[in-house]
Amino acid sequence: MKIGIHEAKTQLSKLIPAVLSGEDVIITKAGRPLIKLVPVETQGGPRPLGAYQGKIKFHGDLLEPIPEDVLDTFWLKADE
Repeated sequence: MKIGIHEAKTQLSKLIPAVLSGEDVIITKAGRPLIKLVPVETQGGPRPLGAYQGKIKFHGDLLEPIPEDVLDTFWLKADE
């Protein structure tokens, strides 16, 4: 199917199902082909678990409290 750019803007919600069902949709400008709408290829299923295993390192214990001197840098004290 060939469709003008202005009509494609107003009919986009109808063009998407046509493309997904396998129909070729060519958008034209001044009667000349400009672009072709194509569906995006999917990656095929959910992402695997553990993709970043061994790539991220944490330093120190995340469950330990933050030291007071570090906390002090985040808060303004009333006497200052």
